[in-house]
Amino acid sequence: MPLMNPVHSTLLSSVLLFTLRIQELADACSCAPAHPQQLICDSALVIRAKISSEKVVPASDDPLDTHKMIQYEIKQIKMFKGFEKVNDVQYVYTPFDSSLCGVKLDANNKKQYLLTGQILNDGKVLIHLCNYIEPWDDLSLSQKKSLNQRYQMGCGCKITTCYMVPCSITTPNECLWTDWLIERKLYGHQAKHYACIKRSDGTCSWYRGGPPPEKVFTDISEP
Repeated sequence: MPLMNPVHSTLLSSVLLFTLRIQELADACSCAPAHPQQLICDSALVIRAKISSEKVVPASDDPLDTHKMIQYEIKQIKMFKGFEKVNDVQYVYTPFDSSLCGVKLDANNKKQYLLTGQILNDGKVLIHLCNYIEPWDDLSLSQKKSLNQRYQMGCGCKITTCYMVPCSITTPNECLWTDWLIERKLYGHQAKHYACIKRSDGTCSWYRGGPPPEKVFTDISEP
């Protein structure tokens, strides 16, 4: 049987180790890696908020349901997405158990977060570990600017995560996300400073943060 190329073997081992670490951190919760832009595009709600308080509440009205939720009371600072469904969010909910992808946030009314999540049929906002949830101060200036428009300009693009070489574009509307391949971490330079934008001809390419992109432009830089 042919031997595996040593480089490919090392890369595969690194990917497997990364996957195991993610599983260890989140117990039984498993989330597919995704670029921040993709997570924002897939979310129904994107807001900047402070967490005022928290309490544990039943997950449903069913007395036989033993699951619990954490109800976070929030102070909404700005809404970037979700206007058509809600105006002002007062509470967000997350599973109590980390094994069910529950999120632990600082409820000290001081720390600001970028929260993304889904809006349930009853109007409740659900957040979990597979959403993009970051302390506001940890976001780059480019990420903060991209929340207003740039990310949503690329929601029709496909962002593909590269784990090992070879890795190549298969469709014109695709951007390759190479942070893990180059830096051995997901949220590296590309995630913090680039957005995948659709151009007027339907193709997609990376755009580095700065002034809002024109309708037709060429890449300033390719990661």
